[in-house]
Amino acid sequence: MAPRNKISGFIKPMLAKETDLPFDDAAWLFEIKWDGYRAIAEKNKSKILLYSRNGNSFALSYPIITNELLKIEASVVIDGEIVVLDAKGNPSFQLLQHYGEDPHHPIQYQVFDLLKINNRDITDLPLVERKEMLKKIIPASKVIRYADHIIEKGKSFFALSKTKDLEGVMAKEMHSRYFPGQRTSNWLKIKHHKTIEAIIAGYTQPYGSRKYFGALILGVRNGKKLKYIGHTGGGFNQVSLKDIFAKLQPLRQPNSPFEHRIPTNAAVSWVQPKIICEVKYAEMTADGKLRQPIFLHLRVDKKANDVNMSTIKTALKATTPKSAAVRHDGPGQDSVITVGKSTITITHRDKIYFPGDGVTKSDVVNYYLSMSAILLPYLKGRPESLLRNPNGIHEQGFFQKDSKGTVPSYVKIEKLSSESARKNIDYIICDNPATLAYMNNLGCIEINPWHSTIKNLDHPDYLILDLDPSENNTFEQVTEAAQVIKQLLDKAGAVSYCKTSGASGLHIYVPTAKKYSYEQVKNFAHIICQMANSELTEVTTLERNLQKRGNKHIYLDYLQNSKGKTIASVYSLRPRDGATVSTPLRWSELKPGLSPQQFNIHNTLSRVKKEGDLFAEILGPGINLNKCLKNLGA
Repeated sequence: MAPRNKISGFIKPMLAKETDLPFDDAAWLFEIKWDGYRAIAEKNKSKILLYSRNGNSFALSYPIITNELLKIEASVVIDGEIVVLDAKGNPSFQLLQHYGEDPHHPIQYQVFDLLKINNRDITDLPLVERKEMLKKIIPASKVIRYADHIIEKGKSFFALSKTKDLEGVMAKEMHSRYFPGQRTSNWLKIKHHKTIEAIIAGYTQPYGSRKYFGALILGVRNGKKLKYIGHTGGGFNQVSLKDIFAKLQPLRQPNSPFEHRIPTNAAVSWVQPKIICEVKYAEMTADGKLRQPIFLHLRVDKKANDVNMSTIKTALKATTPKSAAVRHDGPGQDSVITVGKSTITITHRDKIYFPGDGVTKSDVVNYYLSMSAILLPYLKGRPESLLRNPNGIHEQGFFQKDSKGTVPSYVKIEKLSSESARKNIDYIICDNPATLAYMNNLGCIEINPWHSTIKNLDHPDYLILDLDPSENNTFEQVTEAAQVIKQLLDKAGAVSYCKTSGASGLHIYVPTAKKYSYEQVKNFAHIICQMANSELTEVTTLERNLQKRGNKHIYLDYLQNSKGKTIASVYSLRPRDGATVSTPLRWSELKPGLSPQQFNIHNTLSRVKKEGDLFAEILGPGINLNKCLKNLGA
């Protein structure tokens, strides 16, 4: 964007308060909430001023708009939003930010209010009258557009905006006055996602394959001090990582801008708190901390002083947390949550579990509780092997099977004999949300249930094929191998379902409904893997030994089908950068461009709400193994 000059004596726009629910009211009108830069335009004969809410001139940045404003015959002051449209015709803030680099996308100035006309101040007139006058003076133009509205039907308009993938709607009282620079309840913004502006105060070092930085550390102004509100490592791509990193380098400073120590498990580079970004988030705690914040974009149209405690207070008033757990803040970093009739203490709730993504222990607990109704059918009655990462994903984790000792009353324990350990082992059975939260508090980021239940331990509910690539295999090769296996299973007459491993591979499941022993299921899985390997000899292997296997082949692992073996559950988080989730897929989704990193803690619940539970049938009627073998000629 080109440099902008400050306009003297500029008019500050009227601002809206935030609410979380759409409504119907005959006294209100509803407009699209545009995802762009708020802009006031003043046109007096041949003189044009176009500027931001802070008085920064947009004239050099968007000359096409200033030229089109000359077509307005009257002298006016108007209020609107500058937007750039994507290929679908929707506003794209990212395209707007890079408009100067690529001006080929359509730009529009969506005008929704009239403040002055021919030197007459009309801010005291009702909004509906101002808009009627505005509509008459807007010329026919592809650039300057009158932002229309509907009356009363806020709920249906909000629903429609959601299907169109718009940011939300604005609700305005039809007879309201215009109050420059004031935020009033006569105007309300209703967004599909909770968003907030935040000041970037620093960044953590990158991990794994990520470059430039891991997460941005966020704050807001609290008087002369800076208040920490969380940090975000999600929502970036290589372009934005590089761009933001470059912008932060001139602002680096040795000391933290915060008064108190900030919780992080990674090294931090501090910066002068000047750059503003916008993030979306799942919820906000009572003390103003963001849960699961995701980076959206930078806000060059706003100043750091604008991002203060009033934004936090507005967000807290606008919404009530809808977590399955009711939070009661306790001493230090501990909290007590109530799940059903059970009470669980979450220790060190703000401990960073995913340093590169800013995901905390509390975020993990909240994810699993939000998914519990969907996840628990795959856990109930199954012994759990606890993979614990109590210090986050970059510290060594460990497996724990035996939960001998004191556990809460709501946690079910099943004593099972272990031949390998030559003793009885007390296994946790995760039958309820409270037990799930208890396991999360122990550091169980990943959930690992048995393939069979305590009612029939020797007969699994499903067959599993684990496609485990080497470091030199591409995910496209993994999907190709999965498609070959599906074709073989189709030929056998065995219905199959696929999910990401949450890492670099894929898991294929076939329902067996407790009808066959582990040995029978494993033998059938072995046959399928042998046949697949014969078709894909160059990229797959059945060699179990790592040294003999090499680093060029996908291991077709059929040995997962053994009593006591576990694998990451469907919808389980994986302790890896990106906070990825083992997610069910439609077979049609296995095509070039697919990546397991697409599915993570931030978007899995919304995907399930949209797609439904794609894995539900693995607990349904099982295959007929004899018919399958006959169909394969085995």
